[in-house]
Amino acid sequence: MIHGGDIFDKDILYDFSSNVNPLGMPENVRKILVSSVDLWEKYPDYKCRELIKKLSVYENISPENIVCGNGADDLIFRIKYALNPKKILICEPTFSEYERAFSDSDIKKYILKEENNFNIQKDILNYINDIDMMIICSPNNPTGIIPDINIIKSIAEKCMEKNIILLCDECFLDFAENAENLSIKNYLNKNTIILKAFTKIYAMAGLRLGYALFGDSETAERIKNTGQFWSVSYPAQTAGIYALDEKNYIKNTVKYIKHEREYLTENLRKYNIKVFDSSVNFILLKTDIPLYKILLKDKILIRKNLSGLDDKFYRMAVRTHEENEYFINTIKKGLK
Repeated sequence: MIHGGDIFDKDILYDFSSNVNPLGMPENVRKILVSSVDLWEKYPDYKCRELIKKLSVYENISPENIVCGNGADDLIFRIKYALNPKKILICEPTFSEYERAFSDSDIKKYILKEENNFNIQKDILNYINDIDMMIICSPNNPTGIIPDINIIKSIAEKCMEKNIILLCDECFLDFAENAENLSIKNYLNKNTIILKAFTKIYAMAGLRLGYALFGDSETAERIKNTGQFWSVSYPAQTAGIYALDEKNYIKNTVKYIKHEREYLTENLRKYNIKVFDSSVNFILLKTDIPLYKILLKDKILIRKNLSGLDDKFYRMAVRTHEENEYFINTIKKGLK
């Protein structure tokens, strides 16, 4: 299994395989990290007290219901080991790490269909039976689709009714317009876990910082007691604390991403490439053109071999305008 950002054995000029904010880490956070280097020799606070206090205000949720981790992936595995569900339901296509983390569980799949633009349909409620956990990704990776909020609400209610844990991955939601009204947090109940991360929106992939919001503090406590003791480094905690003050940065990111996504979509559709509508900072493409090879010749990397999809599908990130222009021009040149 290959994730985005695997550039270490390739000669890459522009990496469109990794869905990190093209605006980069907020400048103020960079400065804080540099000025705090002398403190990195200290052990980090294993309880992430200051960071969780800040997150509590930011997310308007009790500190007892927040757990921080070494990126979202860390929390996925900690949730698995702590709760150990025997039967789970996932959608497909989606983020491949769910299936890897829960590989020894009985995995049931709800297939997202291309004719529905990979949207979850109401019939998903018929699948929420005889399972211990359901996982949904909103916005979904690799499709960029945010499920209908009414369907999300119905899923949360049925999981509560059936005493099923609902894990909702919202790591990309901050890239979307009107994100606060599209979050399952509006329907949080004691069976709900929301996964979030600083990785993508704040461009902190190398620092590794994620967190989870729990509807039930006892479940949160179980997750806190799994994993390594110092799972979140001192620089990661410091960066997270100061990043939460960067509200204009989020607004500017959403505006920038929307403009560049529309630019890419309009131009890609000129070249016999099917472009699926996305709400975030990456786009799902479908084409018979050997897109991966064409782009790699000009040192551009995109994602291929997407879980649940055939080799006609690719995922690309929305990058800076300069990079996006280079991307489009490379395709134009490669198809001559």
